Parts: sequence; C-alpha cells; structure tokens
Amino acid sequence: MSEESKNSGSSANDLDFLRMDWHKFLKARRAGAGFKLLENYKNDTLGDTDFPVTHVLWIQGAQCTGCSESLLDAANPDLLKAFEILNIDLERHEAFLAHQGLFVDGEPANTSELNSEILLDEISERGDYILMVEGAIANGPEGSGKYFMSGNRSSKEMFKKAAQNADLIIAVGTCAAYGGINVASSDIVDILDYRGVAFTKKDPSKGMLKVLGIDKPVINIPGCPPHPDWIMFTLSAIISGNIKIPDDLPEVLDEFGRPKVFFPPDHNVHKDCPRKEFFKNKEFDSCVGGEKCLLKMGCQAFLAHADCALRKWNDGHSYCVQAGSPCIACVEPDFPDNARPLYSSKKTKKKADR
Repeated sequence: MSEESKNSGSSANDLDFLRMDWHKFLKARRAGAGFKLLENYKNDTLGDTDFPVTHVLWIQGAQCTGCSESLLDAANPDLLKAFEILNIDLERHEAFLAHQGLFVDGEPANTSELNSEILLDEISERGDYILMVEGAIANGPEGSGKYFMSGNRSSKEMFKKAAQNADLIIAVGTCAAYGGINVASSDIVDILDYRGVAFTKKDPSKGMLKVLGIDKPVINIPGCPPHPDWIMFTLSAIISGNIKIPDDLPEVLDEFGRPKVFFPPDHNVHKDCPRKEFFKNKEFDSCVGGEKCLLKMGCQAFLAHADCALRKWNDGHSYCVQAGSPCIACVEPDFPDNARPLYSSKKTKKKADR
C-alpha cells in the first residue's frame, strides 16, 4: 500500500470513487461510513440542492434474483435511503414492483400501472434512463432468443428494446456481465447460446450488444452475487457527474469492463486473506468450516480480482473465506468453469478429468 493510501481516508470529502486508489476508498468508507460518502458526494457536487432525478430501468434475464437480493442488503445507508440521497427513480423491476404481465390474444393488456410489459415499452420509447441488466440473455435456439420468454416476449427482444434508448448499461452480476452459470461448459451450452451484455466469458465479440448491433457504454459489476457497495457507489459516481460517460470509462474500467477501484487488476483476494499464515505454513483444511487454509478445498482466491477480503459482506462483518468457504472467483469472466468442480483441489480436478 502506498504512503498516500496509508495516510489518507480520514475525510470523506472530495472523493471520486471510481478514480481513487481502492485501499484509500475502503479506509475512507470505514472512517466516514457509506452514508457520509454519499451525502458528501451530493453536497460537494451540488451544494444545498438535490440531484436531478435519475431514471433506472431494471430488466432480468436468466438469473436467480440473487443480485437483487444482495442489493437489498445495502447498509450505511440502506437501499431506500441511498435511493433518496441520489434521487433514483427505479421505474421498473420485475421482482421489486410486483407488476403482472397480462396478455390477451398475444398482446399486452391493461395499462402500464398494472402491466410491466407495457411499462417497459413506455420507458424504452421515452429514453433518458440507465439500464441495469440482471441475468444472461438467451440467443438460442438459432438466434431466436426463445429459450427465455417473459409472456410472449424473449429476453433478447426485451433487452433490445430497453438497450436502444439507454444512456448507459450496467450489467449487474456475473450472468449479465459474462454469461455466468448459463454459459458453463455443458452438452447444451451452444444450443441455449446465452450471452452477457457486452461479453460472453472473456469474448467481447460475442456479447449480446454485438449480436444486436447496438453500441452503448457498459459497466460490468460481476459477482455471484455482487456486493451492494459495488452497485451503489458506481451509481453515485455516475449520478454525481464525477465520472463522465462514456469519456472516462477507459480510465476507470479494466479490460473486462469492471471498475478498477473494486476489482483491482494488480491485486487478488488471496493477498488479504485472514488464513494467509496457514497457507505459508502449509496447513490446509479438507472440509468446509475449518480455520486453516482452504487451498485443498479448491480456493481460487489467487485468481479473483476483487476487494472482498477488505470490504467484507453483511455490513462489513465477514466474507466467504472468513466464514469457512473457499473463494470460487465468481467475479471472473470465466466463472464457473474456472472453479469447477467446486470445493475440489486442482489435483482432484485432474483425477476427475481422466
């Protein structure tokens, strides 16, 4: 850690979340708490005035809703308070808003107040929103996208409609960012043909935007699920204007579209592991829940570029490895194939492959 990073972080003023050194960011967050960081972002940017409203359209493809559930666990401030501070209008979220997709003779019925399909059309046609995508988007079979349907629409069709007029797209979770579990190696993966928003695994030429011929700025916030801080502080940097879209993205994102402050390219989860002394002493656990190094349990912390070990989860209380489970590198583009089979050492994997 640099001397600048060690000596900074006592004040939450003048912070630029996506540009700053990530150790400095975490120290500042501990000193001022997330609430103060967001409040100062508002005050430093606009004085006593409020942020203008930011419209957010959230759509879901093939996913488990775990990313949305993780967002609900936001703390300091909680999600509703953060939305209030940032003046976010979450206009559509299938799970949160509990709308119904009503169809009569194949066409959406009723009004946008009751029908989320009509609401999607109205918001998409109006424009002026950030599109947040959770889950992978089916391209199969044969480019139809019909392996994932909502009412009489494919997720591919819904994504195309929503992406065309979006100001920015944020892919939330590894499934949306890179395909995730939906593109894991299998006998049917090519038939299903799921895609991430701008990447499929590490390949940007196979992202759904490329398939559809749509050019939009994209920020990837991977994780299975992603930490709520990663989502909320990215939004805050954008809404405050401290990050200019799209001009600043090449500087603040890594080669896979991730904010470098949360997913540092030169740092991995292992470097801050609380079990590091056991690793050095070659003391390994052989089952989940012990206190020693989890390398023999297939821990992939060497490959995972994220700040989980310092940020921690559940309002900063713990994270996977600390709780006794090996890191599965869920923030990486090639997850889950990079860690399969889970809880198995590389030696065991080689035996299983024979």
